[in-house]
Amino acid sequence: MGRSGLICAFLLAVCCCSRRAAGVPGEAEQPEPELVEVEVGHTALLKCGLSHAQGNLSHVDWFSVHKEKRTLIFRVRQGQGQSEPGEYQNRLSLQDKGTALALTGITPHDDRIFTCQGRRRAQEHRIRLRVYKAPEEPSIQVNTLGISVNSEEPVEVATCIGRNGYPVPQVTWYKNGQSLKEEKNRVHIQSFQTEESSGLFTLRSVLQAQVSKEDKDAQFYCELSYRLPSGNHMKESKEVTVPVFYPAERVWLEVEPEGLLKEGDRVEIRCLADGNPQPHFSIIKQNLNTRETEEERTDDNGVLVLDPAQKEHSGHYECQGLDLESTASLQSDRQELVVNYVSDVRVSPAAPESQEGSSLTLNCEAESNQDLQFQWLREKTGKLLAKGQMLQLHKLKREEGGGYRCLASVPSVPGLNRSQLVNVAVFGPPWMALREKKMWVKENSVLNLSCEASGHPRPSIVWSVHGTASEQDQEPQSVLSVLNVLVTPELLETGAECVASNSLGRNTTIIFLELDSNRTTNLSTSTISPPARANGTSTEKKLTEPESKGVVIVAVTVCVLVLALLGAVLYFFYKKGKLPCGRSGKQEMERNTSI
Repeated sequence: MGRSGLICAFLLAVCCCSRRAAGVPGEAEQPEPELVEVEVGHTALLKCGLSHAQGNLSHVDWFSVHKEKRTLIFRVRQGQGQSEPGEYQNRLSLQDKGTALALTGITPHDDRIFTCQGRRRAQEHRIRLRVYKAPEEPSIQVNTLGISVNSEEPVEVATCIGRNGYPVPQVTWYKNGQSLKEEKNRVHIQSFQTEESSGLFTLRSVLQAQVSKEDKDAQFYCELSYRLPSGNHMKESKEVTVPVFYPAERVWLEVEPEGLLKEGDRVEIRCLADGNPQPHFSIIKQNLNTRETEEERTDDNGVLVLDPAQKEHSGHYECQGLDLESTASLQSDRQELVVNYVSDVRVSPAAPESQEGSSLTLNCEAESNQDLQFQWLREKTGKLLAKGQMLQLHKLKREEGGGYRCLASVPSVPGLNRSQLVNVAVFGPPWMALREKKMWVKENSVLNLSCEASGHPRPSIVWSVHGTASEQDQEPQSVLSVLNVLVTPELLETGAECVASNSLGRNTTIIFLELDSNRTTNLSTSTISPPARANGTSTEKKLTEPESKGVVIVAVTVCVLVLALLGAVLYFFYKKGKLPCGRSGKQEMERNTSI
C-alpha cells in the first residue's frame, strides 16, 4: 500500500470515530439483553420492555435468535396474538394484557435470545433466556482392581458421573476431605461431557493419581457444582476406598483365644502381614519333644483351626509367606502354643468289693502338664466326701455301696478337669425297698406292680403270681421288676409276693390287694417306689394298718378314759356324803334287802 492509501485509511477511520462520537442513528452499540432465568420444565415470562407507550404494543413481532439466525415465532395485532408454525407453536401465549409472552415447557433448547419488535424496526427489546437443570446425584465408580504403590505414572482411582444437568456442572475431587488439584506426575483430572437428545448434559470425570501406602484407607469422593435461579448449589457422591497394593515388610502369628488354653477349646492360628495383598502363607509346627517340623493344613482362608484342641497340638508354630507384590520370602518369629490337659484319670481298685462292716481304700491318679487337685464326690448326691488322691471308707454299710467319682482338676486353668467313676460293691443278701404294701383295687382292672431290690451279687426277682414281668437295672447292684397283672378274685384273695434272691440270701415284699369300689383311685397303674433316703441311705419299714382301724382304736380309748374319770368323781362325792341319797336311804335299802 502506498502513502496515499495509508492516508485514505487514516481519514476513513477518523471519520468513523467522529460519526460514533456524534451519535449517528443506528451506529451506537446495543445494550445488554434483559436476563431471565428459569428451570427446565417451568414457564418463562418474557416481558416486552419497549420504551414507548403501551398503545404501541398492539403491533409487535416476537423473534427467537439462535446461532445468529432470527426466526419469527409470534405476532401481535390489535392486542391479539398468533403463533407462527415451528418449534414454538402451541407453547406461546400473551400475558399481562399483551405486555408479556409466556413460554411453557422450557427445555435446554430454549437457552437463547428472544426479541420483541414494534411497528418500526428501531423499536426492539432483547431478552436473554438462561435455562438450568440440576444434575442427578453423582455416582462414583472405584477402580476395583487396585493400584500399586510401585506405579511410576498416575493410575485411574475412580470415575465420577453426573447425569442430566444443564449447563454442564463443575466437578471437584476430594481425598479425606481435601480438594485435589492437578499436579504434574501425581494427580491428573480429565473430564468429558456428552449432550443427550434432550439437550441435557452428562459429565464424566476421571481421577488419576499416584498413591502411597498411607492411602490404603483414604476416602475419595467427587462434588458437582451447578447453578439454579435460586443460586449456587452442589451435590456430593458417596465416599470410596481404592485398593492399594504394597509389599509386606513384616509377618507375625496370632492365636485366638488369647490366654491359657485347654483341651476341648476351639483354637484358631492365623498368619498376618503388613502388606497388601496378604502373602500366601503356610504354617509350620515344630514338635516340642522330637524337634521335628511339619506343615499344617489350613482352611481356605489360610487359618489353622484346632477344634477340639488336644495336648498333641502343643508345639512351636511359625508363619512362612511369599509376597506376591515383591516375590520376597518372609518368615515370622516362632511362638509356643501350650494346650493344657488332664488325662488318664484312673481309680484303683477298678472294681472294688467289700464285706459289710469292713473298710475300703480308693486311690486316684491322673496325668497333666500342670499341678493337679483331687476331690472325691458321691455320685448319687454330688456331696464332697474328701480332698486328695485317697478316699477311705470305714465300717461299710450296704447303703454305702454305689458310685464314687474322682475329680482331677487344674486350679490355674479354669474349667480344666477330668473325672472317673467307680462303683463300690458291698456283699450282702437282697435288700428290699419295702416289706409290705396294701392297695385298694377294682376287680378286672389292670395293674402294674413294681418291686425294687438291691444287693451284691446282683439279685434276681420272681413273683408269686402269673403276669408279664420286666426288669431294669437301677444301679450296678439294684434291680427294679415290674409285673403287669389282671385283678381277679383269686389275686384279691392271695395277694402278690415279690421274692429277691442271690447267693447270700433272699428277701420278699408282700402286696395286699383289697376290693373297694367306693374309693376313687387311679387303678390302671400302681408302682411301689422306695421311700425317701437321707444321706444316700434307706430304711426298711412295715406299712401301718388301714386308716379306718386307727380311728376306731382312738375312739374306744377316749370312751374308756371318760368313763373312768366319771366313776372317780362319783366315788369322791359318795365318800364325802354329798350324794343325794344319804345314810337313811342306805338303811332302808339294807332292810329291804334283809326282807
